[in-house]
Amino acid sequence: MNEQCAVDVLICGAGAAGLTLAIDLARRGIRFRLIEKNAEPFHGSRGKGIQPRSQELFEDLGILDRLFAVGGVYPTERRYRDDGSYSEANSIEHNAPTSAEPYQQPLMVAQFLTERVLRERLLELGHAPEFACELVAFEQDAEGVSAQLADNTGTQSVRVRWLVGADGGRSFVRHALGIGFPGKTLGVRALVADVRLSGLSADCWHRFGEGDMLRQIAVCPLAGTELFQIQAPIPLEADIDLSAEGLTAILTERTGRDGIQVHSVSWASAYNMNARLADQYRVGQVFLVGDAAHIHPPTGGQGLNTSVQDAYNLGWKLAAVANGAPQNLLDSYEEERRPIAASVLGLSTKLLDGMQRGDMRRGREVHQLDLGYAQTSLALQHAERTGNLLAGDRAPDAQLRGASGQALRLFDLYKGAHWTLLGYGVTPGAVSPRPGLHIHHIGPQCELVDEHGQLQRAYALAVGDWVAVRPDGYIGAFVSSAALERLEGYLLQVGLGPVMPG
Repeated sequence: MNEQCAVDVLICGAGAAGLTLAIDLARRGIRFRLIEKNAEPFHGSRGKGIQPRSQELFEDLGILDRLFAVGGVYPTERRYRDDGSYSEANSIEHNAPTSAEPYQQPLMVAQFLTERVLRERLLELGHAPEFACELVAFEQDAEGVSAQLADNTGTQSVRVRWLVGADGGRSFVRHALGIGFPGKTLGVRALVADVRLSGLSADCWHRFGEGDMLRQIAVCPLAGTELFQIQAPIPLEADIDLSAEGLTAILTERTGRDGIQVHSVSWASAYNMNARLADQYRVGQVFLVGDAAHIHPPTGGQGLNTSVQDAYNLGWKLAAVANGAPQNLLDSYEEERRPIAASVLGLSTKLLDGMQRGDMRRGREVHQLDLGYAQTSLALQHAERTGNLLAGDRAPDAQLRGASGQALRLFDLYKGAHWTLLGYGVTPGAVSPRPGLHIHHIGPQCELVDEHGQLQRAYALAVGDWVAVRPDGYIGAFVSSAALERLEGYLLQVGLGPVMPG
């Protein structure tokens, strides 16, 4: 048995959540290993919608433009009637970007392309997943986790501070911890397949038999590829032929058309839809993220997005504690993320009910821009603050002007692994600099000018207000200049103490 050098974090599972966590840890200089029991990357399209909030996350990680380049917008839906006529409509609301919300529409990227872009970004940071490497056992104590790994060279032992299970709905980590996974099977079985086909155009999303669960079938061109994704409900017990011939027969039967031909199948799956939520996200030094913690029906495109947001929440907290922040900071992961998953499960199930009736409309409720962590332990604000934006909410974007005359965005200031502290009309120097905190002063004769008032409108700031923005783009604290001792206490809580003179 080989003894491996200890690392801070062992991530089990190299899907979208595991890769996102690995990138976040890599850019923070945290030692980790990312293992994946499968011998090669997932090659299906399953989670193909990247919602606006996740687009902001991927902008922060430096890959959003790459995802736009390999993906595309959702096409118009063409809904066919039994007589062969059809209507066209957008099931997704189209709203113009604003200064506060620069991304307003979901982006379509096949999951295998999203994960490929994530792997490429991780490689730029000097790391790569270890495929065909499986977690087979682990034990933990107060200081860390001892894990047993198996690969094609044998077994090895690794000692880590934390283990993160990003290993999917059948999570070995969750089972080994004995964490309950209550919920329900939703009584809907479906097929999904990535295919090459002829007989349908690639300029729209073709839908047949809407509202009839026995005849419904959808064929969507996958942006950035030559593939189409077939989706259809199927009987709960029947054997389904997922070959090219079998899928062609299903298409012919459900569309009433003889001219649609599937030529090849690159990936296909028949599955039962479930809605389940883990009883706990953490046991000691072990955490669950993504599908290991929650599984959703695919309606509304919430699963992958919720999963990568889990990783985005956990990554900065693991790094902060690794660098000396109070241990109880890690308690906030489950506190913040589990209620979000519960809410999203409810939304996905509601949208599934609508889909069964033929209602495919999607609006702001799927964008995840309104999800946040208000009234949690990391949300601090002065009692008199009211309005639509509170501590714990997503931090809006805004256009500013630097003292040099150049335009910039708030998101430019937030981008990276640090905290950001904005002082609006404050006295410079009132808060001392410290590692991991970028302090910016906004106002006349300051480094930044709110030239068009976008910052003030988005954040509803009074002169003398301070805003602490977390590394994951949520507002940590609103504090007035009269209560700087509360701000100092908050910064200590998250591991940002001042540097003491030597």
